[in-house]
Order: sequence, then C-alpha cells, then structure tokens
Amino acid sequence: MDQRAGGRFFFHDDALSRLNEDAPLSDKLSAVHGFVRRHMPFVARIAVALYDPATDTVKTYAHSSDGENPLPFYEARLGTSNSLREIIDRGQPRVVNDTDLYGGETPHASRIRAGGFGSSYTLPIFRNGEFIGFLFFNAAEKDAFDPASLHFFDLLGHLLALLVIDGLATPKALLATVRTATGLAQHRDFETGAHLDRMAHYARIIAREIAPKYGLTDVDVEHIFLFAPLHDIGKIAIPDEILLKKGKLDAGEFEVMKTHTLKGHEIVEQMLANFSLDDSSHSSVLRNIALYHHEAMDGMGYPYGRKGEEIPIEARIAGVADVFDALTSKRPYKRAWSVDEAYQFLIENADTRFDRDCVAALVKHRADVERIQSKFAEDDVG
Repeated sequence: MDQRAGGRFFFHDDALSRLNEDAPLSDKLSAVHGFVRRHMPFVARIAVALYDPATDTVKTYAHSSDGENPLPFYEARLGTSNSLREIIDRGQPRVVNDTDLYGGETPHASRIRAGGFGSSYTLPIFRNGEFIGFLFFNAAEKDAFDPASLHFFDLLGHLLALLVIDGLATPKALLATVRTATGLAQHRDFETGAHLDRMAHYARIIAREIAPKYGLTDVDVEHIFLFAPLHDIGKIAIPDEILLKKGKLDAGEFEVMKTHTLKGHEIVEQMLANFSLDDSSHSSVLRNIALYHHEAMDGMGYPYGRKGEEIPIEARIAGVADVFDALTSKRPYKRAWSVDEAYQFLIENADTRFDRDCVAALVKHRADVERIQSKFAEDDVG
C-alpha cells in the first residue's frame, strides 16, 4: 500500500501519548488531568498518597492541581484516621459530595476545604491484596460526583492505580535487590537493618523540612527516603581485613575504605543498567547518594573534594542522617551518644563538614527523631 495512502489511517492523535514516555508520575498525572478536564472540567486535583507500613503513615506523593498544592509534604497516621481506615477495610471508593461533612477539624480536612475543594472521590490502591496508598480526585464544587460520572471515575481510578503500581514497581525491585545485597554485606559489617531504617527516616525528616527552600517535590522526598539507606552499598567491595578491623584504620587502610564511594557508584551504575533505569527521573538521586555522601561543605571530604552547593542536596541530606545515626548507635569500639551530644557535634561542624540547613532540620524535629529511635531500636543481637 502506498505510504501516502496509508497516512489516512493515522489521522487520530492519542491524547494520552505522554503515558508512553519515561516521565515522572507527576507529569503523567498532569497529562491525565488535562484529558479529564476536557471532559469533566470540574476536576481540580488528582493526587496520590503512599502508605508506609513500617510507621503506619500515609504520605503525599504525586499530584496535579489547579493552583497551589493544598497538601504538600503531608503525612498522617493511618491508625488515627477512622475514615481512611474504613476505606481500606471496605476496599471500595469513598465519595464525599460536601467536604463540610468530613467531620472534625483534622489538618487534612481543613486544608482540603481551604484549597476550595467542595467534593472528593477517594480510591484505595491495592496490589495483590496489599494496600499501597490512595488516589484522590477533588472538585471545586459540591455534588460534583453524580452516579453518571462515578462510572467514569471508577474506570479511570483503577487504570491510574495500575499506573502508580507500575511506576513504583521498578524502583521497588531495584531497592529490594540493593537491600538484599546490603543485607549480605551486613554479615561482614556492623551496620544493621535498624540503622538503615533509622537513617532513611532521618533523611526524610530533613528532606521534608528543607524542601521549600531547595525546590524538592513530594516525589523527590520519597526517592531520597527510598535510596538514602543504599549510601554504603560500595562497602561490599572493601576487603574484610579493613572493613572488619576493630581498631583505628591506618592511613593506607583509610584510603582503601574511602573507595567504597567509587565502588558504590560502579555498583549502582551496573544495577541501573540491568534494570533499564539509566535515564530514569530518579536514577540521579541514587547515584549522587552513593557517590557524594562523604563530601564536606568545606571541600575536605571525599572522593572528589566537592564543596558547598557543588554537593547534590540529596547527598548532603544522606550525610547528616548517616553520621547522626552512627553517633547515636552503639558500636563495638564506642558507646552510643545521646541525642544532645550528637546534635552538638552536628551544630559545631555545620558549614564545615555538614550542610547547616540539613543539621537545623534534624535538630528542629527532635520529637520525630526520638520516635524513630524507639520504633527502630536495636535488639540484643544488634
């Protein structure tokens, strides 16, 4: 068939072709939002919140909103929200056609009303029976979700849920692979799974607090949280006689130990290639954390002696979170420092070794820090 004649069969433009691209979930939500608005202009916001079972919290993740996002960097304990818990238990969407009926002046309800939203549709996201999070559609007007439109939102909601699950699947597979490798490394090293959990949550505290200043999104914060524990993956390549040495390393041994950042970067690059994530939107976060978490603000760190803003912010965050947990953890060669002692050390070394904003963020949220220490405490075997 003549190519020009065949062209008459390709007159239709795919309104959702953006979903075929390697793009952040927030960009894909924006594409879907634009499509929905052409058919149902009352939809003012589509948002995704993820569930963290370790802390029983629901955290904002990605959104597409008219105007400002009413719930940036928001998290809530699922156990304290009967309404959200009921959605999960029922396993079906909740429709609220008048947000004044939410009941109680919870932060979530008040922010939604303050954002000018009059009605909402909330769908729980499950993967093989496991609860993943929530998908929200919000409308500016009340009584927006009538029986005719709800069939559309049921279909669209479940398709978007599959998009969310797919978007999380590869990073989670990558994370599981690296954590398995890290777990194997723990048989050679004194760092424990509890250390990695605490360090990840400290990194999230810091990232959330400094997000407005550094232009971080909820997605950025989540990726820092996911990948911060993988900072020392390169220690797998360090010889036992150095990694497991109980005394102080000599100058030559320390030079070898410092190569774990470069080895970690090599391992990360290989894994990203194996998972076809070389150019993904979040791959740079993992690369930067593995390579630069020992750089110092005054340029006296390693491996490259970067200084100040030359160090990616995710690496500065991971560096503060890692050192704080190392200081406050018991090791074979040291006692555990108190929170006050560790805070004082970080403050005294701000602007030289550590980023001042990251230190201030961790110090500000002491109650959250102590809650994490209690939640992820070491057991008798470490």
